[in-house]
Amino acid sequence: MNKSIKVYGIKNCDTVKKAIVYLNDCGIDYEFIDFRHNPISQQVLKKMVDSVGWELLINRRSTTYHSLSEEEKSNINYDLVLSLPTLIKRPVLVLGEKTMVGFSEQQYSKFIDGVK
Repeated sequence: MNKSIKVYGIKNCDTVKKAIVYLNDCGIDYEFIDFRHNPISQQVLKKMVDSVGWELLINRRSTTYHSLSEEEKSNINYDLVLSLPTLIKRPVLVLGEKTMVGFSEQQYSKFIDGVK
């Protein structure tokens, strides 16, 4: 396989665990990046934002998001997200130029089509 899926998230996240189980069950090779222990670069974050936008990428139901000030909530930016990576909805899958946020078996099936 010449295409590699990168899975960004944190290892104790239930949704990330579901995604990993799904990929394993499908026999899909992937690289898991725990951004709590392996911070992502601004370049990687920019690629995610350019692909899916801030609205989809930011987890507005997270404890981290709720702990932000109103000013921070209305001014989400690269520096803030890089300093608080758990603001990112998980998992984020990146395959070439394609990016997907969250977990859905149906969407994953379409996303990884052709990788097997």
